[in-house]
Amino acid sequence: MTAAIKSAEGGSLVVGVDVGGTFTDLFVLDESAGTARIVKVPSTRGEEARGFMNGVARVTDSAAAIATIVHGTTVGTNALLERKVAKTGILTTRGFRDVLEMRRRDRPQTWGLRGSFTPVVPRNLRREVDERVLADGTLHTPVDLDQVRVEARALLAEGCEAVCVFFINTYANPENERLAVAAVREIWPNAHVTSASEVLPEIREFERCSTATLNAALQPVVGSYLERLESDLRGQGFAGELLVVQSNGGVMSRATASELPVRTALSGPAAGVIACAEIARAAGFPNAITGDMGGTSFDVSLVANGEAALAAQTAIEFGMVIRSPMIQIETIGAGGGSIASVDASGMLQVGPESAGSVPGPACYGRGNMRPTVTDANVLLGRIAADRPLGGGLLAALDAEKSYQAIEAHVAKPLGLDVHAAAEAILTVANARMAGAIRLVSIERGHDPRRFAYMPFGGGGALHVCAMMREVGVATGIVPRYPGVTSALGCVIADMRHDAVQTLNRPLADLDVDAMRQRIAQLAETCQQRLDSAGVRFDEVREIVALDMLYAGQTHTLPVPLPPGSGATLTRETIRAAFEASYEATFGRVLDGIGIRVMNLRYARIGVRPKFDLAVLAPEGEGSIAPLGTQRVFHQGRWHEAQRFARLDLPVGARVEGPAILEQVDTTVWLEPGFQAEVDAFGNLLVSSHGR
Repeated sequence: MTAAIKSAEGGSLVVGVDVGGTFTDLFVLDESAGTARIVKVPSTRGEEARGFMNGVARVTDSAAAIATIVHGTTVGTNALLERKVAKTGILTTRGFRDVLEMRRRDRPQTWGLRGSFTPVVPRNLRREVDERVLADGTLHTPVDLDQVRVEARALLAEGCEAVCVFFINTYANPENERLAVAAVREIWPNAHVTSASEVLPEIREFERCSTATLNAALQPVVGSYLERLESDLRGQGFAGELLVVQSNGGVMSRATASELPVRTALSGPAAGVIACAEIARAAGFPNAITGDMGGTSFDVSLVANGEAALAAQTAIEFGMVIRSPMIQIETIGAGGGSIASVDASGMLQVGPESAGSVPGPACYGRGNMRPTVTDANVLLGRIAADRPLGGGLLAALDAEKSYQAIEAHVAKPLGLDVHAAAEAILTVANARMAGAIRLVSIERGHDPRRFAYMPFGGGGALHVCAMMREVGVATGIVPRYPGVTSALGCVIADMRHDAVQTLNRPLADLDVDAMRQRIAQLAETCQQRLDSAGVRFDEVREIVALDMLYAGQTHTLPVPLPPGSGATLTRETIRAAFEASYEATFGRVLDGIGIRVMNLRYARIGVRPKFDLAVLAPEGEGSIAPLGTQRVFHQGRWHEAQRFARLDLPVGARVEGPAILEQVDTTVWLEPGFQAEVDAFGNLLVSSHGR
């Protein structure tokens, strides 16, 4: 196995930490011993660092034994969703204070005459100054730095903790904005000054403004959380590196995460997808669809040829657009805590409203008496009420409360038996989840029958067979530790830094030499960020691509350039790469139409040492003896399902459904007609007898 990432003090543990709403999950890799284990502790809502530190305390007696901690955090996402961000101001070009509010002339609801949107920065904190750069980069009006200073002091007087400087057309010429930012930083009492052209030097004003503003608003929140976390770790003797997962599936240093917190927007889910891609590839399935089922949501992503698909931008919620490369994840409100209800028309609905972890499903006994997906699974016997998830971290569940909630809110309104009502809840939830899987596969030109389905999260394995039936997937892969897959992904992920620069030139007029120089500049900048992490890499790779289109088109096509082609790059090789990508995507090329190069995209990847996933495999002879039986209601009747301790099953063990496989972080429900086999990496490979 590859040598560990070592700290100066020689720690041998690499720890991935994922903070969820209910549990904080830790995956602990001891590279010197070649072993891995998991740790789960309760999360502390609003005080995520406490759960984090409680988990670290369970890992080892002394934090000095830890070489590297990689953290997938939802602090930034939660702050945006709950609007608990720092009071932020904007300094912008005169006449452009409403870019953030106008957006793309869209609205929260497609139909209807009314809708509302409250920008993260109110209008009175969006201040204008005299300056102007034209779209071609020509300086029209030099920035008035006296106005900049006056407005910056006014924002401070209003109590702003952070500020974003956003000038128009800075992707073409950032000089005015650079001078203004320097002037503001001389005045501002902290480091929370964001330059839009530094965060996103890309054409499209609203996306640049939104991304930079959200970055500014998150800097005090995420920065203070990470600084406090690192301080607490140092106080416990930790001398290694604290790294943070980005939305693009790479990791970055704590300092970079504090400077660019907007890049942590999908940190936790991204880590899970990276882990699934690595596990599926090792198991012989380079094509996989991942489904992360937590308490609130179901997150779906697609991995093709071993690589997770990247999206150019996402919206955290309506109007909160972040344009930064991130793993393409579709989210629906179909988690274990999703509430089932019957609407005014008599239709059964599941989600998007969720009971979350507090108060949680009815069976938690914390006051909620509306039925959830978890309540349905408990009532139908898929989850044993006396053996709840979490390895004893949750109290025994109350199946009677699940019965009462489903009876009152679903069974009676629909005139159904309570168990039939519970199964109806799961049928609706499964249909919604299958729809999300089709969205990332069929609707994007992929046949899901050629992909394996990989569920993770606390609830994903309960629905693996249902998803295979609904979508037609032949193989299901349940990883060794489904509930802590995101924490495992933190350990696996490489370091990655992305950069973009708008060129906006016809290919015929493109200055290729200037573009080569720009690639070199981006490479140097990204390498500095890699170096700031203080860890070593097995190798450093780069990805160079261009956003291109035919003249007159609206949407661009990503065109990857061959590795190492910088020295031989010409307009002809760029044209050939574009036409090859265009034909592969649309089936033909267009003759006689000019080609335009819109953006240059660059990514630099520091490949971290990998560990052999075989360390996850069960050791020794294990046990294939069932623990007993459990009554499970499935498709209208009761079944006697055998119970197994999933982690005790040896490599090669085969289990026939109906069966319940239990472990600390999840429960696997194997339906009648399905079978599962333990592979060399400890995964359960699920298949149907009909295939």
